[in-house]
Amino acid sequence: MTNTLTPDDKRLVEETFQRIAGDLGMIADRTIEVGTVNVELARARAAGRGGIHVSFKLGMQHEGRILHGALVVPLADAITLGCYLMMVPDDGVKSKRNVSTLDPGLKDALMEVGNFVGGATDATLRGLGLDGIKVRSEGCQGVKPNVRPAFVYTEGSDLLVGRAKLKIHSWPQFEAILMLPLLRPAAASSPA
Repeated sequence: MTNTLTPDDKRLVEETFQRIAGDLGMIADRTIEVGTVNVELARARAAGRGGIHVSFKLGMQHEGRILHGALVVPLADAITLGCYLMMVPDDGVKSKRNVSTLDPGLKDALMEVGNFVGGATDATLRGLGLDGIKVRSEGCQGVKPNVRPAFVYTEGSDLLVGRAKLKIHSWPQFEAILMLPLLRPAAASSPA
């Protein structure tokens, strides 16, 4: 049985990106713009291209199952979010964007960014009528260039993968990747 991408799947990913951007923008006190969102139904986790990325891991309780996903963001942009959370001014953010070793304060800030990502995802999914779902952050991790992030996932199972161009304040645009399990009631994915 093969699932196909539905308008509801696309809406779920688009609205999750919008909610994450809105919530993070509010806590960072900076605008975060979401460009076009491309969504596909994939059978493998997606890798961030180019440089090191940060994977904000998500755990979802739904219909008695524990499912997993992630938001993957380039390291410099994750650092930017963490710095704004710590109320670092733009000049300070600029000097931090190129670091590759994070100090404990920045690590803690990234964990808190992950909590906001989890909360925004939870609010979106509940708002779209997914009954009985609970989403929480499962931490974050650095991911090498072109390597798929680690989270519990059965290779070959359906995964919603959304890619969006985001822009934080006046920093360059970047690609963020949102991976979510296919969240449909069991009856909706069964053949008729």
